[in-house]
Amino acid sequence: MSYGWLDDDTTISTDLKTTKETPFYEPIVNNFETGGYNPSVSYHYNPDVTQYHYGVRHPMKPFRLMLTDHLVIAYKLYEQMDIYKPRRATKEELLEFHSDDYVKFLETVTPENATKLAQTLKKFNIGDDCPVFDGMYDYCQIYAGASLDASRKLISGMSDIAINWSGGLHHAKKHEPSGFCYVNDIVLSILDLLRVHPRVLYIDIDLHHGDGVQEAFYLTDRVMTVSFHKYNGEFFPGTGNHDETGLSKGKHFTLNVPLQDGIDDESYTRLFKSIMEPVIANFKPTAIVQQCGADSLGCDRLGCFNLNIKAHGECVKFIKSFGIPMLVVGGGGYTPRNVSRLWCYETGIMTNMKLNHKLPDELPFRNFFQPDYSLHPNLGDRLDNKNTKKYLENLKNQLLENLRYMKGAPSVAMQEIPPDLQNLTTDEEQAIIDKLNSESSYDEYLENERYWINEKDQARKHELVE
Repeated sequence: MSYGWLDDDTTISTDLKTTKETPFYEPIVNNFETGGYNPSVSYHYNPDVTQYHYGVRHPMKPFRLMLTDHLVIAYKLYEQMDIYKPRRATKEELLEFHSDDYVKFLETVTPENATKLAQTLKKFNIGDDCPVFDGMYDYCQIYAGASLDASRKLISGMSDIAINWSGGLHHAKKHEPSGFCYVNDIVLSILDLLRVHPRVLYIDIDLHHGDGVQEAFYLTDRVMTVSFHKYNGEFFPGTGNHDETGLSKGKHFTLNVPLQDGIDDESYTRLFKSIMEPVIANFKPTAIVQQCGADSLGCDRLGCFNLNIKAHGECVKFIKSFGIPMLVVGGGGYTPRNVSRLWCYETGIMTNMKLNHKLPDELPFRNFFQPDYSLHPNLGDRLDNKNTKKYLENLKNQLLENLRYMKGAPSVAMQEIPPDLQNLTTDEEQAIIDKLNSESSYDEYLENERYWINEKDQARKHELVE
């Protein structure tokens, strides 16, 4: 019987030097069954995003992103990806979706002047869920900028899969924040992708309904939104029943999968695959945005599902297997140690790496992961599964019936030349063109010089080459 590098159940013991030199991951060999897909993966992370704080009692903890980054570094996954520190989103980029008065409000409001803006706070839905905190606008620019940078890498073909775990804030609306989300980086990224991609599929496996993204694209057939979430009519945000299917041109291009408490690994992954395969076959997306909210894991502070990390990752792995350009973002998740475990594991999935279930000894803040120090703690069986087989089967049949009305992928006439990817002015663009032309002329001059030097070197004796 043979054992792999990562199998800790072997009876063979190793010395300290061998243990230290053993890799933390093992490459997954792609064969015919897995399609042999080896994507180019980029990782977009600005460490400044972890410096912000919603408040002592608030469940959203941006430092979960620091823990995720430490895990990615400790497992040496950076060796398998292109790493980018993205710039912040500009005000003009935020205005591609959000209203001018709302963005101005985000720019100007601070904890110091908030008490003088009581009526404005009420207008913009500022409260316990979405408090005013120090550096709020900067925070929004950082995580939105990372998602936009990721979308640009997909558009240019520099990446097949682009990851931004700081993004995925899917509740934010055009005129107001909602559910811990101030700027909807997903909508901004999809708008960016739509300039060159005729059809974009949005998939949401957060515990909560992706209402902000659904609302933004409810009237169009160029974006299909699919959301798996808890729904009982009262659970936040109170939307997302299966009868919400879109309006006007967007009719039947919205698919909601309302679930009950306690759904387990097998039920969730089977339902996910049985729905997403026909969705992709019918809609034929040219780009996919996958929101990987970690609050759908078991044992989450605000959660009510029984999913383990491998089951959540299996959904992401299934979508990746289609080989379609993919933007992967974070989202909810309120038990930081499990959020970081999940997103590190899913980074391994994107890079075709099988990670050792035992966390590396050199990991900073390793005490956060006690007592087991494992990448895969047992998170299931905490709640009774209220999703009966009959309920899930009826739900699947209803959703597939809705999908039948789509009548295939919509065709899109892409006639306009999309705007410049970097938002350059005409003068800036012309300066770059002039510089490239100048460099091209100089290269041509050097090539001519090299040609005559080569001719002289190859001349026969007594043969003159001028």
